[in-house]
Amino acid sequence: MVSFSELVEEARLSARALLDYGESFFNPTIRLGVTGLSRAGKTVFITALIHGLVRGGRLPVFEALASGRIARAYLAPQPDDGVPRFAYESHLRALLAERRWPSSTVDISELRLVIEFQRGNGAERTLTLDIVDYPGEWLLDLPLLNKSYEEWARESLALSRSEPRAHLAAAWHAHLATLSAEGREDEPATLEAARLFTEYLRACRDDRFAMSLLPPGRFLMPGNLAGSPALTFAPLDLPAEGHATDGSLWAMMVRRYEAYKDIVVRPFFRDHFARLDRQIVLVDALAAFNAGPEALHDLEAALTGILDCFRVGRSSVLSALFRPRIDRILFAATKADHLHHTSHDRLEAVLRRAVNRAVARAESTGAEIDVVALAAVRATREALVARGRDKLPSLLGTPAAGESANGEIFDGNTEVATFPGELPADAEELFKGGAYRGLSSAAADGTDFRFLRFRPPLLEPDAGGEPALPHIRLDRALQFLIGDRLQ
Repeated sequence: MVSFSELVEEARLSARALLDYGESFFNPTIRLGVTGLSRAGKTVFITALIHGLVRGGRLPVFEALASGRIARAYLAPQPDDGVPRFAYESHLRALLAERRWPSSTVDISELRLVIEFQRGNGAERTLTLDIVDYPGEWLLDLPLLNKSYEEWARESLALSRSEPRAHLAAAWHAHLATLSAEGREDEPATLEAARLFTEYLRACRDDRFAMSLLPPGRFLMPGNLAGSPALTFAPLDLPAEGHATDGSLWAMMVRRYEAYKDIVVRPFFRDHFARLDRQIVLVDALAAFNAGPEALHDLEAALTGILDCFRVGRSSVLSALFRPRIDRILFAATKADHLHHTSHDRLEAVLRRAVNRAVARAESTGAEIDVVALAAVRATREALVARGRDKLPSLLGTPAAGESANGEIFDGNTEVATFPGELPADAEELFKGGAYRGLSSAAADGTDFRFLRFRPPLLEPDAGGEPALPHIRLDRALQFLIGDRLQ
């Protein structure tokens, strides 16, 4: 049965959709959501997208730009006064002048880009692109709206008792064993439970394990809510029967869990997520490859949960008026520049395998979904390097200062050659944990460059002043996301 509060929420969403539709009728607009889990490259992707359009970069697959039909693209004041502006200029300066990667996304931000173009029939038009950047961890919170505390607690505990999570949760589990759900509420014990639970989530995100399914998302990036009761709860071992009685620890956790949904999750869904037209989800699949099949299966579950959150379907006038839908979703495996080009299609195949089940359901609604392997800013270039009598396909790049491999610590200025190996032709091998030995498998001596973090490339200004940012398949992503609206 639909509750009264849910009916009110739907009415508010419909009212906001009607307002957005009225504005878009006179000023055609796409609201593009950009998200991804930690270190997937959201900030770099948005910066490269804007720079490529404003500057007129080399994007041959993006038809409207390649054919010369885009007259110009420029930044305009963003529409939402309560949302921070995406710091495009400082991020671009970090890439070009400082040769460092911009800081990660920790909060929502927005930027408006106006594109003046000529349609295929010669008519001049304008398309407004509102880019909404938000952490993927927030997206993983949306399923909580349809779960009770009891359901979430049991699911979270079951997940934490499977490997490799179990040993990471040992300290939290030890504290959990001292708590009684039906005992009196206890603030110090709750604070300790929340702290240990958060440390467990943070440990799961470490590169060695690369777990992806880690709600509640704000526990890892609390912002101004740090220390608030809405972020001070944790799963409890609950009895098979019974319910939370007033004054119990159980009731305290339920109250704070519901506050988290009311204060954090519902406003994000209502004010931002429910208004999106198109979406790209960036995925650091390489981190999961390195961590092993458990991390890949965890990533698969996270991506399935993410796709289930979207209101997908073919957009229509009726849906735009009362129930907006996302009609195009792109899943992008980032850091393709860490692999030789012969493995780019295989990287796409692995990501497609990870989202197959969820994609099948979404496509039945009329939504268009695609998968791409890309590097929004390419940090390496390819070469053949002699190793004995053989010449191996390699990557040349400059590791960041302090990065190390095989006992060597890099100074941030020296270019090195790495041998990335090849991904298996059959994506299923990675999920089964077969013979694939990581990205260093081509090196006979076991050389391991899997975890090197390369600096952005050194670029020389061209005739237009600012250099174009090198990329891999960024143009293909743009063509899928907005190309149909520029015809």
